[in-house]
Amino acid sequence: MRFTLRIGLAVLIVSAPSAFAAGAKAPLQIVVSRQQQSLVVYDGDTVVATSNVSTGRRGHTTPTGIFSILEKRRHHRSNIYSNAPMPFMQRLTWSGIALHGSNHVPDYPASHGCVRLPIKFAVGLFKMTERGMHVVISDRQVTPVEVVSSTLFQPNQSRPPEPPMSDVPLRPAITHFDGSSVEVAMTDRRPSPAFLDEDRAPIRILITRRGTQETMRDLQMLLTTLGYDAGDPDGHSGPTTLAAIRSFQTAEGLPVDGKATPELVEAVYRKAGRDRPSNGILRVRREFQPLFEAEIRIDKAELALGTHFLQFQDIDAATGQGKWFGMSLDNALSKAAKNRLGIAVDADPMEFNALQRTLNRITLPEDVRRRIAGLLADGSSLSISDTDTGLETGEGTDFITVTRSVSGG
Repeated sequence: MRFTLRIGLAVLIVSAPSAFAAGAKAPLQIVVSRQQQSLVVYDGDTVVATSNVSTGRRGHTTPTGIFSILEKRRHHRSNIYSNAPMPFMQRLTWSGIALHGSNHVPDYPASHGCVRLPIKFAVGLFKMTERGMHVVISDRQVTPVEVVSSTLFQPNQSRPPEPPMSDVPLRPAITHFDGSSVEVAMTDRRPSPAFLDEDRAPIRILITRRGTQETMRDLQMLLTTLGYDAGDPDGHSGPTTLAAIRSFQTAEGLPVDGKATPELVEAVYRKAGRDRPSNGILRVRREFQPLFEAEIRIDKAELALGTHFLQFQDIDAATGQGKWFGMSLDNALSKAAKNRLGIAVDADPMEFNALQRTLNRITLPEDVRRRIAGLLADGSSLSISDTDTGLETGEGTDFITVTRSVSGG
């Protein structure tokens, strides 16, 4: 892998519309630093615009993580804080975090959780952005750098295969399961090159560890297959699922406690003649809607993955090659989370080649790689995190990864 940093970052604190480079267009990304109280707009690794900001004060600290613009309104008022004006509002979460203009933008945290911008800058930024544009909020200043890795996707990898694909399951997202049949990895046999489709919407990719919901959902599906009705495979253990577990335990001569212990899960897989699934999950969304999921493998599972964000752009129509620009974020996991995920060693985002080392530990089935390669478009993104996206990801969002959760407003 190769990292290239074309420019050093010396943040210029400006607020006039002249801060915006002429002709700048998507895909762009925004990086906010709480320590610097600054905002930088990037085109790849090139600075397009900068400004001072004011983030949330103590008790209303702005959350850090990976967000995207969900909604834009020129005239908006807070429905939480006394109908306060929030001109040129750009929403980052449905729970109340946004970028917006303000006449009071001191050089210290002063808001109720939102990111305040000088009015003139907010006007210029509003004209430049669009729904789905990524916003990264970090404590320290982070800067995207060009990343080259064989693990990353490229549009020219979506060549049509000759024989049938493998049976890698591409499943609907847990929160969107509607009882329909499970999707199986297939390849679009239409002629390429797909990367020439300039109207294609960018996709959002998330790589994370296999969680308790995925384990429970697969357990429910297997129990039902074995003749024990576990209800809808929704990843939640309700009365029907508990009854199915008890029935299975009784039939197999196991202690009957209704608990989905690792031993119980192992017994169900063994009874069904199935191997245990991989320890990682890849999810894909497009235009705020889930497309599919697939199993992946994470090597050295005892080591934390860390939290990383990469954006894809600048596709060469002749070669089908584009550029990935990435950055690593701080994300301290709780002891309980590490125990639940089997993590023994924390990630250090400042470690040399931290992103490179994480990418090298991820193995994807070739079927999945080709499927994603055929969907790539300018502005597509990849988020990597040990923990799942949490409650902020849902209807009408991209993958939202919160690295420090706080009250917003």
